[in-house]
Amino acid sequence: MPRPSAAQLAYGSCTVIFSTLAMLLLSQTSSGAGIAVIAVAALALGLLVALTVRQPRSRTAAQERPATKDTVRAAAPVSLTPVRSEPVRERAAS
Repeated sequence: MPRPSAAQLAYGSCTVIFSTLAMLLLSQTSSGAGIAVIAVAALALGLLVALTVRQPRSRTAAQERPATKDTVRAAAPVSLTPVRSEPVRERAAS
């Protein structure tokens, strides 16, 4: 089972908090049973919202494609002339 993303946690948490406050204010209930029903409904709504948030797609499909000759040529141009190395200059001990 994949872990929930940060967006899923944020949307679910905000949904639970705001829907609980809205339902408590709109219903004006003061009984324990009414508050429990509202809390359970808010948790169910938050879970529904968190599960319906789209997860980012994995990029494995792009990595499985083999590189073609054109792609490799364009990525790193090769020079046919040999590279000359410069002589190393050492500092004199002071």
